[in-house]
Amino acid sequence: MAVSRLLARPMLSSMFFVGAANALKNTDAMAAKAAPLTARLVPLARKAGAPLPDDPATLVRVNAGVQVAAALALATGRAPRTSAAVLLASLVPTTLAGHPFWQEEDPATRQQQKLSFFKNISMAGGLMIAAGDTEGRPGVAWRARRAAKDARREGRHLARAARREAKLARAQLT
Repeated sequence: MAVSRLLARPMLSSMFFVGAANALKNTDAMAAKAAPLTARLVPLARKAGAPLPDDPATLVRVNAGVQVAAALALATGRAPRTSAAVLLASLVPTTLAGHPFWQEEDPATRQQQKLSFFKNISMAGGLMIAAGDTEGRPGVAWRARRAAKDARREGRHLARAARREAKLARAQLT
């Protein structure tokens, strides 16, 4: 593993440990902030087949648990692409519920929420990069293109061999 990955993954994960600990310590306050968003998203998720609880406090705790597990996996390099994608998915509702700067009246509070919102947006960008990082190995798309190219080449080779065999067989019959 490159030194940059060795250092960057725990650094990227650190915010999620701190945020999850804060959410677990202040579940009621976080649930109050999350309630308007969960009221809209839970019915949509249930229609899609996701069995989510109605209680915002339970959702805050579940989100915190998911963030701790995924952050630990990312920090230690265990399934880093998957854990980065999970963190990215959990960051979206956290950001929307936790930093709605557009609803703030006080300019100072609005500015602070705006900074936090865009900090989370930048974290999302880092997580997108981490989710797509193949550590220098070919990705799935490259391997699929390579397999198709190899299959075409093998098909041409087999077709030439079959024509050659057919030609030899005709020569032996005449």
